Amino acid sequence: MVVHADCFLRPVNQLGLFSKKVRCGILSGRNKYPVTQGIRFLRAAKVPFTEFLYEYEERGGTAVCARELEIDEHAAIKTLIMEDENKAPLIVLMHGDLEVSTKELARLIGVKTIKPCEPAVASKHSGYLVGGTSPFGVRRKMPVYMEETILNLPKAYINGGKRGFVVALDPQDLRKLLDPVLVKVGIRV
Repeated sequence: MVVHADCFLRPVNQLGLFSKKVRCGILSGRNKYPVTQGIRFLRAAKVPFTEFLYEYEERGGTAVCARELEIDEHAAIKTLIMEDENKAPLIVLMHGDLEVSTKELARLIGVKTIKPCEPAVASKHSGYLVGGTSPFGVRRKMPVYMEETILNLPKAYINGGKRGFVVALDPQDLRKLLDPVLVKVGIRV
């Protein structure tokens, strides 16, 4: 097994050829990973993280990320931009294999309703394209709500600010950096 500083490559045959599913700078012909606002935020905070690139698929979500990185979808964290009935935006961090109970979240935070923002509105608030939304370095300061069981993961894989680009970090660092309100609103669908 060959180990690169930023990712792990797994041989796929006896000749030592490697899977191109997870593209590192070496395999993709790039010398660097994208430098997004999220990456600038993480570097400024001096938080250790590992970067991964994968082939983005429209509407593929965390299932594609998990498949391409060969991780459990539960560890792939979605960054959702939502809004209350007054159009006040908020960020929800949720396991990839769960959905947000918007009724329960609204009840917990004391508002009438919560719903996902339209893609254009979400991009306006976050500064990122939907599918590449990171909770780090967002354009507008928003309250962050995080499913409490994310803290139980050994590593959280979360978008780095570009489609097909995720970072892996200690979930405790999410807590330190984002100061989220911990909630229990994840449901299986």
